[in-house]
Amino acid sequence: MLLDYSLCLIQVIFEVFLPSKIKMSTSLNVFIKSNTGNTLSIELDPKWDVRRLKENVAPKLGLSPVDVKIIFSGKELMDSIVIEECDLGQQSILHAVKIRHVDKQHLRDRTDSEGSRPMNETLVDWQLSAIDRKHLNTEEDREREKAQFFVYCSSPCKTMKPGKLRVRCASCRSGAFTVKCDPECWDDVLHMNKIRGTCENAICVESHKDGSQFAEFFFKCAEHPSQGENDQAVPLDLVKSNIKDVPCLACTEVKNLVLVFPCKEGHVTCLECFQIYCLTRLRDRQFSSHPELGYTLPCPAGCADSLIKEIHHFHLLTDEQYAMYQRFGTEEYVLQAGGVLCPQPGCGMGILAPEDCRRIQCLSGCEFVFCRVCRQGYHLGECSDQDMDTSEEPVNCQYKVDPVHANQARWDEANKITIRITTKPCPKCRTPTERSGGCMHMVCSRPQCGFHWCWICQTEWTRDCMGNHWFG
Repeated sequence: MLLDYSLCLIQVIFEVFLPSKIKMSTSLNVFIKSNTGNTLSIELDPKWDVRRLKENVAPKLGLSPVDVKIIFSGKELMDSIVIEECDLGQQSILHAVKIRHVDKQHLRDRTDSEGSRPMNETLVDWQLSAIDRKHLNTEEDREREKAQFFVYCSSPCKTMKPGKLRVRCASCRSGAFTVKCDPECWDDVLHMNKIRGTCENAICVESHKDGSQFAEFFFKCAEHPSQGENDQAVPLDLVKSNIKDVPCLACTEVKNLVLVFPCKEGHVTCLECFQIYCLTRLRDRQFSSHPELGYTLPCPAGCADSLIKEIHHFHLLTDEQYAMYQRFGTEEYVLQAGGVLCPQPGCGMGILAPEDCRRIQCLSGCEFVFCRVCRQGYHLGECSDQDMDTSEEPVNCQYKVDPVHANQARWDEANKITIRITTKPCPKCRTPTERSGGCMHMVCSRPQCGFHWCWICQTEWTRDCMGNHWFG
């Protein structure tokens, strides 16, 4: 009996509460903006068509439904379009605009053909050629080859996500803007003044008598509710759906998502192998420090002119790996600018100091004072590889030494000795280098240096070094 009662209770809960939850999850809260500055917040059913949306919105704007057109993502939506086909999310913005310069007869003559389908329905994958697009005959073909975009969402997702393409007027940045044609490649959306359109904003209508302005495209994350018109995500244009089933150049497997390098050959790697490639080059400090692009990588096949321009692609690394990427990139920037890195363990602060300044103090980090030449604690006179022996120096006996502090000081000194044994600066560029074993032949890990030197002599590697102390 107890079991039967529990089952009945579960059934009642299911029947009472489930319909309301479904209703809450399927309703959309959107904002309707007019070109007169009014903004409405509306709960709508995704099953509504645009005609019903107009009937709901127009009276609140003091207009007749036939006087209104709905604009979303660069398109005037046809009356028969169903809301759920428009790729809307919670808090999305639609624009309700009063139709301009038409007489009553024209209003009566407006048919369902006025307007167009939403951009997410009309865009096809930009990897398809013009010939490929002509062969998209069936609805199934068009659905499979729809354009897909991927973005880096900095907040709140903080990772790569599917993206949505949006458009606004390049002049006034109003979303009440319709494009004359769809973009057909990444250049059309990443560069200005490529696609023309018509802006309904009163300012643009007055200043552009021909009614033609340029479109400005941007992206939003598809995984969280819109956070307003300024909510944007960074497009990862090298990440693509593998619609051509191209194998990865590293593991040779065919994956659904790939990264296509910006080389002439368009080499393809899966995202897993791209992460391994980045991490391997990162640990060896083999990234390229480009004056305009930043800390980046070329195609692993060695192709010319193949550096990754959008460094947000490196967010495909884990948070820990990306933190390492940022740290190494900052250090490389400091070194190329003529600066130095604090040699104190756990610090590594970048310091820009005058070239003739030998005494360096890490003011923004650990306060360590060191010699610019040898990276050891600051000293007078010439640098020496031998530890300074200060045991015979006069001792000030005007104070008592705390044994605890003394033990701590010896521990710190032991750490310094260990650092001197395991870490030495490259004789040419002074990059701190750690030797974990093997021979004494060192090669600087900085891509811009690559100097061959001897761990013992701390000079350029020679045959004498090879003969005398190759292995210690």
